[in-house]
Amino acid sequence: MASLSKPDAPRFDVDVFQNEYLAQGSREVNAIVTVTATGGGTSGGRPIGAPGPDAAVVLVIDCSGSMEYPNTKMRHAREATAAAIDELRDGVAFAVVAGTHEANDVFPGNGRLAVADRHTREQAKDALRRLKPSGGTAIGTWIAKAQQLFASRPEAAIRHAILLTDGRNEHEKPAALQRALDAAAGYFTADCRGVGTDWEVAELRKVSSALLGTVDIVAESSGLAEDFRAMMTAAMGKQVADVALRVWTPANARVKFVKQAAPAVEDLTDRRTDAGTTGGAARSASNEGGGGRRVGDYPTGSWGDESRDYHVCVEVPAAAVGNEMLAARISLVLPHPDGTAEVLGQGLVRAVWTDDLASSTRINPQVAHYTGQAELADSIRDGLEAHRAGDLERAGAKLGAAVRLAYSSGNEGTLKLLRKVVDVVDEREGTVRFRKNVSEADSMTLETRSTKTVRVKK
Repeated sequence: MASLSKPDAPRFDVDVFQNEYLAQGSREVNAIVTVTATGGGTSGGRPIGAPGPDAAVVLVIDCSGSMEYPNTKMRHAREATAAAIDELRDGVAFAVVAGTHEANDVFPGNGRLAVADRHTREQAKDALRRLKPSGGTAIGTWIAKAQQLFASRPEAAIRHAILLTDGRNEHEKPAALQRALDAAAGYFTADCRGVGTDWEVAELRKVSSALLGTVDIVAESSGLAEDFRAMMTAAMGKQVADVALRVWTPANARVKFVKQAAPAVEDLTDRRTDAGTTGGAARSASNEGGGGRRVGDYPTGSWGDESRDYHVCVEVPAAAVGNEMLAARISLVLPHPDGTAEVLGQGLVRAVWTDDLASSTRINPQVAHYTGQAELADSIRDGLEAHRAGDLERAGAKLGAAVRLAYSSGNEGTLKLLRKVVDVVDEREGTVRFRKNVSEADSMTLETRSTKTVRVKK
């Protein structure tokens, strides 16, 4: 195990869980990689109130005309933003952006960031009081503005945005949003929140996924302040940014996929970059055979005191019984602009071919659990899509499967959300009936939180 050299930074530990035994002719190796960072966040070695790393935060608040209905929504958004500003650590650079069909940095203005202290917090709150709803929604413009603001503070190691919207991205083309996300990916992270039920889950998830943040629904605007306060507290606990999961594979092997498995399912496979490149350049979908690179980096974003699980699947050349090989070397690294990287932790994935049926057919509990959690998220998504399309038979089958998977894995949070959408006849078998008059808020909450997972019971 390795740790950062800075005394106030977290220590990273990497643990690998797998069944390394393969039957003769088998090629697929699965492993769950648990990464744990300790000692660097607000609950670790740094006392609350002590200086942290250079950080910058941009709060992006939807100020489109729809925020006026009901008239409490904008007031609650202003109060929530003020609550988040109160959680800023002294010395953190920050700005507030009002998002409509344009993006206006309402504080401090002129493309700058202010430095958080007692006076600037009060000035920012005063600027919030003057926000009035009007105009449309162009989220890509908001993201581009946040990136410009972060660029004015290049020394900030942690760059994080909080983005709130109540509607769909109706005033720009999808390609414009995608261009903004492509430019911002890897430069800053963002937590996204949808207030009410007139926004689109898939659209906001696309933003949070690209920017390695979270997405959630706040159905009632009165709950915004608590949520914003929690998001900012978490952001202030981050101690190191731009960490990558580096996967080395031997010749003639290839990475089939890399997915974050906990605390939420997030497919990182297509975000691979060749090791040693920076800024999202040199993307590679494969490292197979002599033509591709054998070392790839997968982004993980910023870290404080926390633990995450990753599912890594590698395809290796088949071998005879008795052979064994190193199937992958998993490292957590902090890349530097000069192409070097600091290794923060490391684990090994092995493959051993055997004719012992009991060994080769045993499924590792961690691998089985997270495979089920990914299937659970897919079943919810497919079930809700089928329901919207009017295919009730398929919807019932998929949501029934989701109930069975949630029950068997102990995912009580998701099971509770499912019960608001379907009547559960038999949770073990996944027998369900659709409830009448399901609220849009309950349906969207289930869809938004469908990717949240539970850890393996020890």
